[in-house]
Amino acid sequence: MKNKTDKKISICGLDCADCPAFIARQNNNNELREKTARKWAKEFNAPEIKPEDINCLGCLSLVEPLYSHCKVCEVRKCGLDRQLTNCGECKNYDDCGKAASLHKMIPEAKAVCDEVRQKTT
Repeated sequence: MKNKTDKKISICGLDCADCPAFIARQNNNNELREKTARKWAKEFNAPEIKPEDINCLGCLSLVEPLYSHCKVCEVRKCGLDRQLTNCGECKNYDDCGKAASLHKMIPEAKAVCDEVRQKTT
């Protein structure tokens, strides 16, 4: 069981430490890679997802491996370009369409960014 200090918050507010791609990489867990690849391939209608794709050092990492979506994530790219560790730190956060679009799908990530926002303003 994780405690609060085990969190690895991404730019968009997700906790990378909860992500199967991050966990599989940390634990070199091939069974988790296979299970996650099957699940995500079905869930995201992306049959190209393979077990070897389920590897990630986390959103804030500047080196490989990164999960394929993280490599092309517009929210991540924007945050890195602005040298932010979380969207909530951004002066444009309240008007950001990129973050808002993602946060509609993942409200728990929005809650994290909102909390960061409150601490930085």
